[in-house]
Amino acid sequence: MADDNDYRRGRHCVFALHAHLVFVTKYRRRVFTAAILKDMQIVFEKVCTDFETHLVEFDGEDDHVHLLVHYPPKVALSVLVNSLKGVSSRRLRQMHPTLTSRYWRGVLWSPSYFAASCGGAPLSIIRQYIEQQRTPD
Repeated sequence: MADDNDYRRGRHCVFALHAHLVFVTKYRRRVFTAAILKDMQIVFEKVCTDFETHLVEFDGEDDHVHLLVHYPPKVALSVLVNSLKGVSSRRLRQMHPTLTSRYWRGVLWSPSYFAASCGGAPLSIIRQYIEQQRTPD
């Protein structure tokens, strides 16, 4: 399972929820530079703070970005993703006006995204642990 340092505590739960997110630019246009990615990380960190989540890791290439997010159970991942994509698109347009010419009709991100849960024990180990529980007679 997860390291004890990864556990966060809420009022009624203890959790260690991590998600690997990937956002791709519309039509995979190559729009990002190192400076834009640096500013994007700051924007993502601010949005995560607003959602009481933690951006554990961030990096990207010229047409997509990867995020590792530690989030509480009260946050719907789809809502977090919509906010991350919407706020970053708007803020980057303000911070880098030349970037707007690279958008496709004012749209930065593809409407889809990749999300995978990660961390903790592999599913096979968890399944084995559950199967080995002592069922009462």
